[in-house]
Amino acid sequence: MKKNIIIVVVSFMVVLLSSQSVFAHPPVRIDLSYDAATKIVTAVIVHPVRNPDQHYINKIDVSINDKEVIGQQISFQETPDTQTVSYRLPDIKAGDIIGVEGYCNINGKLEKTIEAK
Repeated sequence: MKKNIIIVVVSFMVVLLSSQSVFAHPPVRIDLSYDAATKIVTAVIVHPVRNPDQHYINKIDVSINDKEVIGQQISFQETPDTQTVSYRLPDIKAGDIIGVEGYCNINGKLEKTIEAK
């Protein structure tokens, strides 16, 4: 009897601890834009969550032609639906490929690229 109770309690704890990752998901979309006049890249990372203090976009990497130029750590998501960032990248030239990668603090990532015009 005591052994059965221990098995049930341990099973419950495993399910409880793993359930957070079941509900975790990577960003669903990145809306990426580049303004050639100001050389500013803006990314709106769409990541709908219930509690943006606990489940959020925690890291953003920005690259130019597959070379990382910015890596930013974030401690919470600004809204329950999105995280928006803007960076001035003075080294971008027409034809360069700009990449932004957003990471969920629990599970997954998403990348989007655009060509600078």
